[in-house]
Amino acid sequence: MLIKRILTSLVLAPAALALVFYTPLELFSLIAGLIVLLSAWEWSAFMGLKKFAARISYVAGMAVILFIANGFWPIESLWQNGQLIGSANYVFTLAVAWWLVACALVWTYPRTAKAWHSGLMMRAIAGLLTLLPMWLALNVLRSSEYATDATQGSILIMVVLGIVWSADIGAYFSGKNLGKHKLMPLVSPNKTIEGLVGGLICSGIFVLAFCYFTKVPTDKWFIYAAMAAVVALFSAVGDLLESMFKREVGLKDSGSCLPGHGGILDRIDSLTAAAPLFAAFYAWTLVA
Repeated sequence: MLIKRILTSLVLAPAALALVFYTPLELFSLIAGLIVLLSAWEWSAFMGLKKFAARISYVAGMAVILFIANGFWPIESLWQNGQLIGSANYVFTLAVAWWLVACALVWTYPRTAKAWHSGLMMRAIAGLLTLLPMWLALNVLRSSEYATDATQGSILIMVVLGIVWSADIGAYFSGKNLGKHKLMPLVSPNKTIEGLVGGLICSGIFVLAFCYFTKVPTDKWFIYAAMAAVVALFSAVGDLLESMFKREVGLKDSGSCLPGHGGILDRIDSLTAAAPLFAAFYAWTLVA
């Protein structure tokens, strides 16, 4: 299993870097959309769908929504005069609201599980609210200042990935060495409060180091640190939300397309929450 994880990572890491730094905007948006559709296939299992026709219908519905969304928000037109176009902000407002609801769902599990477990449409909408804002957020970040600096958006995506990864690493080591108090044992038995705190600290250290080495104005350091804490916190919620849905349908992994890692959603569960919240922070507070 470990060898499979390592080999898969050796393939995924350079592929991800190539996608973030070297693909043209339209191709980047298309590949991000394909990742969303693969995730939608896995999400259909969270909905309890078992028949191929039912699962592919959900993916097809998501594809139609992505096609329409791309018509409203083409990646090359998301920024106008240095500002995010107004209608895209509504999606991020909705995403913020959804992740607050997700917090409540995770926090109250399993007491309130019956309220949404039997509702197929509710779980379908949850998948849409989880995946569509992530796609838009990645496009928003990738296209930021593209006309003047083609790497600016790539760096922003690496920052949000760095926050997620540093939070994961910090949570793993602090949880392993200091973890005594379970965070949400009914959702994810191995996660601890100490691990969560360690993850938040590590994400803060990462983003402050980024600010220092990239010469971000010091008056924005506090904003970046606060953003890192919120993004890291909700990245944990994204992870817990997926664990909750998997637990409800008796799945260990969201899929098996990534040997040693599980499915696509197992790799991007934290990013589904982190990317839209980071994009919202960036567009609303960090853009001059």
